[in-house]
Amino acid sequence: MTPRRRRGGGEQQLNEAAQLTNELIAAGYSRKQVADILGRNSSIVSRFFTRGRGTGGAYVEALRNVTRRVREGGPADVEELQGIAAAYVTRRTTKEGKKARVRTKDVTETPGHSSMARAAKQHIKSGASRLRPVIAKTAAVDGKVAFTVRAKKEAFIHPAGARVDSPGVRRNVVQRDKDNTEERSYGQSPGAGQGPGGFDAVEWQGKVDAAGGDVAAAVQGWMVQTGRLRPGAEITHLEVRGWKPPPEEPRGGRRR
Repeated sequence: MTPRRRRGGGEQQLNEAAQLTNELIAAGYSRKQVADILGRNSSIVSRFFTRGRGTGGAYVEALRNVTRRVREGGPADVEELQGIAAAYVTRRTTKEGKKARVRTKDVTETPGHSSMARAAKQHIKSGASRLRPVIAKTAAVDGKVAFTVRAKKEAFIHPAGARVDSPGVRRNVVQRDKDNTEERSYGQSPGAGQGPGGFDAVEWQGKVDAAGGDVAAAVQGWMVQTGRLRPGAEITHLEVRGWKPPPEEPRGGRRR
């Protein structure tokens, strides 16, 4: 049973994960946002406060670096903090020392499923290393990739939703008036009857290799070369998705 806090005799001492979480809450983040930063369900964060002293140990290093960023630079976007935490969140191990099985989005090898990774401004500047595995694993199964790019509105050359910029993307443009940025998606399905969506992952693996493994630099270079982004413009956030399309079924009219 969970120990209750004593009345008049002091409070139960919180473990470090809970203490760091409280610091983020005091800075304006909710428990749900802390969970999002760690890439875990909010129930995991709740356990920091209801279980023993060692609970949350796997997330302490990530929380330390996230709180340090908040202390030094003030409140930051959840997406930016996700990029910082991702480098320190590790899988727990079993008693035998093996990595425990956990739910994961990395199911690229399964047709119809996908993997995804995000990077914010801070992580992009350091090379956005967490994005590269999505490209590599998707290329290994001859899959498809797509991107969501966030940058200043004036950095984009074409108007939002223009077909020349990204066919079928009109409904996916996200305006962020607070910082005058815009999110646009590339590589999604162009629409019914216009062919399959996604870029060839093998081709993009070559672009990433040519950029020294920097996915953000490869995407930025491609956007400049294809007349979508102004030269020298900065990508502030980048999301990469990879998937293996399901096998095509023969159409009824082609059966003999």
